[in-house]
Amino acid sequence: MACMKLGSKTDAFQRQGRAWFCTTGLPSDIVVEVGEMSFHLHKFPLLSRSGVLERLIAEASEGGGDCTITLDDIPGGAKTMERVAKFCYGVKLELTASNVVYLRSAAEHLEMTEEYGEGNLISQTEVFLNQVVLRSWKDSLKALQSCDDILPHAEELNITKRCIESLAVKASTDPNLFGWPVMEHGGLMQSPGGSVLWNGISTGARPKNSSSDWWYEDVSSLTLPIYKRLISGMESRGIKQEIIAGSLTFYAKKYLPGLNRHQGTSESSSRLKPMGLGSPPSEEDQKLLLEEVDRILPLQKGLISTKVLFGLLRTAMILRASPTCISNLERRIGMQLDQATLEDLLMPNFSYSMETLYNVECVQRMLEHFLAMDQVTGGASPCSVDDGRLMGSPSLTPITMVAKLIDGYLAEVAPDVNLKLPKFQSLAAAVPDYARPLDDGLYRAIDIYLKSHPWLAESDREQLCRLMDCQKLSLEACTHAAQNERLPLRIIVQVLFFEQLQLRTSIAGCFLVSDNLDGSRQLRSGLAASTEGGWVTAVRENQVLKVGMDNMRTRVSELEKECSNMRDEIEKLGRSKGSSTWGSVSKKFGFKIKSQMCSAQEGSVSNQNNGSGKIEKAKEKQTKHKENSSLDG
Repeated sequence: MACMKLGSKTDAFQRQGRAWFCTTGLPSDIVVEVGEMSFHLHKFPLLSRSGVLERLIAEASEGGGDCTITLDDIPGGAKTMERVAKFCYGVKLELTASNVVYLRSAAEHLEMTEEYGEGNLISQTEVFLNQVVLRSWKDSLKALQSCDDILPHAEELNITKRCIESLAVKASTDPNLFGWPVMEHGGLMQSPGGSVLWNGISTGARPKNSSSDWWYEDVSSLTLPIYKRLISGMESRGIKQEIIAGSLTFYAKKYLPGLNRHQGTSESSSRLKPMGLGSPPSEEDQKLLLEEVDRILPLQKGLISTKVLFGLLRTAMILRASPTCISNLERRIGMQLDQATLEDLLMPNFSYSMETLYNVECVQRMLEHFLAMDQVTGGASPCSVDDGRLMGSPSLTPITMVAKLIDGYLAEVAPDVNLKLPKFQSLAAAVPDYARPLDDGLYRAIDIYLKSHPWLAESDREQLCRLMDCQKLSLEACTHAAQNERLPLRIIVQVLFFEQLQLRTSIAGCFLVSDNLDGSRQLRSGLAASTEGGWVTAVRENQVLKVGMDNMRTRVSELEKECSNMRDEIEKLGRSKGSSTWGSVSKKFGFKIKSQMCSAQEGSVSNQNNGSGKIEKAKEKQTKHKENSSLDG
């Protein structure tokens, strides 16, 4: 830290208890009282430097007797008065960045101008401030910290403003572009070649390139009011919002213990209050800081990481921050919800009612903010339809990532017995249908909810299961759902129907592939007819394909039997309720197309059977005719 030496005389001051004495050999003729400290001095050195002291000494001397004056309002108190007295006596004194603000304010208060002596304290402190302190990052920061104790006096002299402007200019400038010599914030000097200097000697070492966050740690030592003004000054200098947001995050992490669970309380000492003693900040201080961070930070996506925003939101809920602050944090998270993780969403419910284990309403509000922003930005639909085919890659879109995240969250909160059905349904239905390429995640969440809430009525179960689309279930999910006793009968029928359609589609695709493979095998067999190994390989592949096709036909047959048995059961139920035909029941379930397909299939099977029977009869007749003709011959 830079310093400036004043005076040349040896120190002639001695302290005895709460009194200072000047041991110049002459008895003191004036006593200056500052708080609980008294200074036994001489009139002439004081009145020859200060206009205020000159008037006070004259007034005190008119009454006769002991001359005593009181200076309780001097900036900096007794410590500053000690330095002022030494300056008046010409005793050796050092001006530093830590005491120059106090001395400059005291000199102004005591009117220590050039009228009362050349090179008086006002001019000396101004020269040191302008030519030394404000040119250095560290000294400007030290001076700004000292302004906090005597803020009204520092504001009147524009010292606070000058220090903030100095720091803002230096923070907005790349330190790697500074000329030589430059005192880095780490205290190292550079030579014209760029190597580090130690005691004026080049060490050959190259300094590390400074990143944009090199000043975060330094400014975090400022109190909140001064820090806010510094950030405002930096914004006016055109510093990027990302850099400002990084500094706010660093500052918040330092003084909000909830943002860094692994940080000890001794490391998160607070200077939110002037002259902090290193104790953790109070809840009121933390609440004030959190609300101020929300006010300063622009409402822009991506300025702060999603994990930090979730930490701020949890802290705000614990500290009972203002509803505006909590709402803004939810909106910020909603803007970048696709960057969140399932662990982030699992926020405990901090309300007094403790209705549910997790705060489901908060997650739904964040989802609504995300969907609103997604529609504004034109990202409502992740894929488009072209010639009957879905184009694009919805699995990579933010809305699809959020849908997967919400389905996982629903599965985590579903076991909560206090989670009401309307809340679960509302959150599940808030995700658009196009956002889910598959409904497997939603089916899993619904199944867990049904298992944890066995007392639900049949109508509630059907209403809940309508949230998922059976056509968007994978083959594995359909197989599981077809055997799931917790699902309503109507849903199981739908699942079986669509599973059969998927299997038929798969079989048709396999037949198409098989035809292509047969053509390619014929070509390969013609080319490899001379080799015995090629023929063996073709036969083996045919056998494997035949086994796979047989398994698929068996599965389709089993599903058709199950569907037929279920149809019979439904017809019985319909007869008991006065319904006589399967058509009326199928219309209720929406399976008219299915019945037609089944009947068409049965007709084709019967025709095939009749045709094959006729062929067999024709063959038998032909055989008998040959036998008779041979006997006749």
